[in-house]
Amino acid sequence: MYKIAAVTGSRRGIGYGIVKELISNNYHVIMSGVTAKEETKEIIEGLRVQGAFVDYVPCNIGEKEDRDMFIEYIKKNYGRLDVHVNNAGTAPKERVDILETTEESFDYVMDVNAKGTFFMCQQAANLMIEFQKSDLENYKPRIINISSISAFTSSVDRAEYCIAKAGISMITKLFAARLSEYNIPVFEVSPGIIRTDMTRAVTQKYEKMIEEGITPIKRMGEPEDVAKCVMAAVSGQLDFATGQVLHADGGFHIRRL
Repeated sequence: MYKIAAVTGSRRGIGYGIVKELISNNYHVIMSGVTAKEETKEIIEGLRVQGAFVDYVPCNIGEKEDRDMFIEYIKKNYGRLDVHVNNAGTAPKERVDILETTEESFDYVMDVNAKGTFFMCQQAANLMIEFQKSDLENYKPRIINISSISAFTSSVDRAEYCIAKAGISMITKLFAARLSEYNIPVFEVSPGIIRTDMTRAVTQKYEKMIEEGITPIKRMGEPEDVAKCVMAAVSGQLDFATGQVLHADGGFHIRRL
């Protein structure tokens, strides 16, 4: 019996790191992203060569039709969903001062990061509740939402991103409260400064800030640092702490004098 995990936004970066960690813990993983399936062939085949069971479903979580299709695909082809990780997200196409932020940019970021995460949580939760009615072996589902230190740290040149990530924090609390009735824990993992494609252009800037003490642990995080927090959340050891935030940020969240 294999457990099934779904990870949105998992073609690269943090999402891909989470996929690899789940695979190493014997999960069958369904990856997703906005990239067409044929364009991910090399990534998928590379994982399969290593003995992993992986699948890929194109899905823009900001689009209802894509979310519906993604959930239906899992239901039809796998018949269980043990772990759902909402990692998919987007940054503003252009960083703009808060006094000049456009409605178009605001809607673009919120549609994916906040609305998409909310409704993907809803659909995954309803699927898990449905599966609980079946006689599935060792079925203890969990949901993990990936937010950011931007949920509580202001960046006035990407306000829409900060607001959306703050929304994910509340989404986690809301679903943790509602799903407690069904014994489905919900957690938030909050990455800090992580070395990915998204931070490559500003790596030098962040390394200097870290050296100057912005984080107690003096290094950039790696995707596997976030992935290990996800695994802690799905391990079953933290279920009574539903709604908890796991800060994968090198101590950035600690208030210091």
